[in-house]
Amino acid sequence: MAWDTARTKRLLLEAAVEEFAEHGPVGARVDRVASAAKVNKERIYQYFGGKEQLFTAVLESELAKAAEAVPLPAPGGDPASGDMGDFAGRLYDYHRAHPHLLRLLSWEGLRDGRAPVVAETERAAHYADKAARIAALQLDSTVTADFEPGRLFGAAFALATWWLTMPQLARMALSGADGSPEATREALVRMVRALTEPGAPSR
Repeated sequence: MAWDTARTKRLLLEAAVEEFAEHGPVGARVDRVASAAKVNKERIYQYFGGKEQLFTAVLESELAKAAEAVPLPAPGGDPASGDMGDFAGRLYDYHRAHPHLLRLLSWEGLRDGRAPVVAETERAAHYADKAARIAALQLDSTVTADFEPGRLFGAAFALATWWLTMPQLARMALSGADGSPEATREALVRMVRALTEPGAPSR
C-alpha cells in the first residue's frame, strides 16, 4: 500500500502547531511531535528537514489560513466586505478561536535578531499588499489618509490582538468594567472605526 504522504505531513503539522505554541521553537521536541502525530520521527526529517524547517512550515501554514479567513475590506465601499472596524472584529474573532497563532508569533518575536525570520521575504510582500489595499481605501476616501497605510494596519492588528496576548493586563485595565469578549469586541470595532474613518482627529 502506498504511503499517504499528504496525510502524514498534515498530521505532523497539526501536532507541531500545538508543540511549538506550547514550548516555542527552542523548547519544542520533534519526538513529542512525532508521538502526538503517531508518525515515525524520521518522517519529520524526510519531509521538512529538521525542527527549524518544521517551525517555518507551521508558521507559514497558519499565517496563510489567517490571511484567507480575515481579508481586509475591498475598495469601493462594498458593504459585504465591511470597514476597518469590521476587519478588526473579525481578526479578534479569528485569534480568539485560534489562540496558537498569536503564541507562535510571540515566540518568533522573542528571538527576533537571533534567528532568521520565517519566510520574511514572502511575508513582507504579503504585508506590502495589505498596505496597498489600505492605500486604495484611502484613495476612495473610505479610510483616513492622516497616517501611513502600514501604520493603520499595524494599529488595527494591535488593537484586535492585545486583549488576547496580554490577558492579565487587559483584566487589570478593565477592572470594574465589562471585560467579556462580547464587550471587548464591540469596543474594539468602535475604536478602530474612530481611528480609521475619514475626518477622525489625527492629534
